[in-house]
Amino acid sequence: MMDKTVEVLTIGHSTQSVESFIQLLRQAGVTAMADVRSVPFSRHVPQFNREALKQALAAEKIAYVYLGDELGGRPKTPELFSDGVADYEKMAQIESFTHGLDRVIEGSRTHRIALMCAERDPLDCHRCLLIGRALKEKGVSVRHILGSGETIGQDDIEQLLLAMAHRSHRDLFTAYEDRIAQAYRDKARRAAFSERPAQAGKNDQFRA
Repeated sequence: MMDKTVEVLTIGHSTQSVESFIQLLRQAGVTAMADVRSVPFSRHVPQFNREALKQALAAEKIAYVYLGDELGGRPKTPELFSDGVADYEKMAQIESFTHGLDRVIEGSRTHRIALMCAERDPLDCHRCLLIGRALKEKGVSVRHILGSGETIGQDDIEQLLLAMAHRSHRDLFTAYEDRIAQAYRDKARRAAFSERPAQAGKNDQFRA
C-alpha cells in the first residue's frame, strides 16, 4: 500500500473562462496538469482546446501533459464496451491504463498534479468513477476540485455513491466492498460514454 501522503487532484473545466479555471488550479496549489480527455478539443469551449490550454498554463508556469490515450474515458476497442456503454471495470484492467496511472503516481512525487476532464461534477466523470477509484485502490489520496474551489475526497464520493444507490446501510449479506463496487457500477452505467445515440445525454459534447 502506498503512502497516503501522495495526493492527486482532479478538476473539470466545464464552460468557465480559462482565467477562472487557472484561478482554481492556483488556489489548490497545482503545479502540473494531466489532460485525461479522450478528445482534447471542443468547438463549444475553444479556450480548452489542447494547444490553447497548454499555452495558457505555460504562461502561469503550470506544466501540461496529455494522457488521454492512456486514461481517457472513450475506449478505442469494442471489447471495452458492455451493451454499448464504456465499461470502466474492463478499462481499469488494460495495460495502457495501468501505465497511465503509474505515470500520474510517479509525477505526483515531484508535482502537485490535477487530472483534468470536461464535466463540472466529478460524479458525472470518469476522472472520478474510473481514475479516482483506481488511484484510491493503489493507496493514493484523491481529492476533486469543485467549482467553488472547495475539494471533496474520494472517500466522501463513495459515501455519496452509496447513498445514491440506496446502499448506505449495512447489509448482513453483502460486504461493504461489494456494496461500493455495485454503487460505482450503477453510476458508471449512467455516466460513461455511450455508443448508442438514444442514451446520449445533453452534455455528451463535454463527455470524455
